[in-house]
Amino acid sequence: MKVKAGDTLPRLRHRLLGSALAAVLLVGSAYPTFSQNCQTATELDDATRNAITKAAQRYFDLASKGDAEALRQSAIPSLASDFSRIEATIKDRQPDLVGAQAGVKSIFSLETEGTAPMPRAEFYCGVFGKNGQTPGSAVFTFTDLPPGKYAVVLLEATSPAGRNSFSSILQQDGTAWKLGGLYVKPALVAGHDSDWFIGRARDYKAKGQLHNAWFYYMQAREMITPLSFMSTQASDKLYDEFQSVQPPDIPVDGTPTDLAAGTITYKLTRIRLVSVGNDLDLLVRYEVADASNADQAYQSNVAVIKAVAAKYPEVREAVAGVVARAADASGRDYGTLLAMKDIK
Repeated sequence: MKVKAGDTLPRLRHRLLGSALAAVLLVGSAYPTFSQNCQTATELDDATRNAITKAAQRYFDLASKGDAEALRQSAIPSLASDFSRIEATIKDRQPDLVGAQAGVKSIFSLETEGTAPMPRAEFYCGVFGKNGQTPGSAVFTFTDLPPGKYAVVLLEATSPAGRNSFSSILQQDGTAWKLGGLYVKPALVAGHDSDWFIGRARDYKAKGQLHNAWFYYMQAREMITPLSFMSTQASDKLYDEFQSVQPPDIPVDGTPTDLAAGTITYKLTRIRLVSVGNDLDLLVRYEVADASNADQAYQSNVAVIKAVAAKYPEVREAVAGVVARAADASGRDYGTLLAMKDIK
């Protein structure tokens, strides 16, 4: 099972009214046919809802205790065979989960039928109006989803360290609900919630600083839903709002852009806000042939940082520093942070 983040946010709203027609056309076409269904918590029978809730709470308890091995043993085979991301998530978020109490916010039951994985499975959950989503609805998009019964459980975890969303993807195996995915996301970034980032984005937009506005809108978008492959009424509205400020000279949706730094042109693959302690910095990721040479990567990083500050001078007002990460095709990367006051 894979999830796709690039096309799962509010742009889906513009396809909602055509989804039923698309399903009819698909049945009559030469392509494999699929059936998919979604139920919200109120539509589930008590036994199913309780079983899903019990499993999700158990996985939260194991994660809060840092018991990655027990989670791996409870995972579906495809996840258990490559559990490194889950282990890293649990380790990274452990300080936030220790002593946390979790409550269920939402449950969605997803089912797909057929004989082969669905290349693209879109689940429309809850009630939709003429303008798209309503407060209790959601859209989930998966790629290569095998036939089966699944559940998405959204928990809100509160601890002395703060609030976090704890989301799990479950797959039914007989009478058991096994772990198919786990995601932890803090409610605050650098001490601020999504509404604060939206407010700052609007301020920058009003001043004509569209790059700053875009970076802050993107951060708000990431925070406004607990899962990147989920969209809601709130994320739909935000998507419609920030489309007018998308700059043409930054990488978006996996499409890289060029950055000239002296005689060298670098290929930027991602630019986004990132929190370093209580500071907000700008993260710039770019491609290099080899990131294993630390001295060479450092020199390239400094050159990229200076070029970014020169190309987007407005960011000096929006962030405390710039982080450049040189990444090669083998997965190695090397990062350098310069405070804005040190970028000449």
